[in-house]
Amino acid sequence: MRHGQGALAALAVAAAALAIPAAPAASQSGATTVRITVTNLRNSEGVVMACMTDDEDRFPRCRGDANSHRANVPAGESVVLRFDNVTPGTYAIALLHDENENGRADRALSMIPREGFGFSRDAPVRLGPPDFEDAAFEVGGSPVSQTIKMRYML
Repeated sequence: MRHGQGALAALAVAAAALAIPAAPAASQSGATTVRITVTNLRNSEGVVMACMTDDEDRFPRCRGDANSHRANVPAGESVVLRFDNVTPGTYAIALLHDENENGRADRALSMIPREGFGFSRDAPVRLGPPDFEDAAFEVGGSPVSQTIKMRYML
């Protein structure tokens, strides 16, 4: 677990990294769908950006992960994200509610996220983003569904 202001800055950087586009995953035998329902959005402004990775070292930012799955959908009362062609493995998801659609996580005092964020398994956020193992879930050959609660600090 990370502590202090550096951890808050890391959370903001992680959320900002969701805006970096990545190549979609290739269709493979045994691949399935991961469906995410996002709850607790404070408004329907902007978009919800998501990144799903199986790379523990690149979570939650997914930066430079060519195998990550990404999605952007309009924010609203009912938000559902879908990742197709997901091969079996262990994954974690990070979300950002980019309310002003500027493609990055806005911060107050250079570290506190102004926009919403969330993680798979509703992994707890203490003084920074959760570790991969706290947000990790298994994908097998059957479709997976999860609900992720959006959280706001300001």
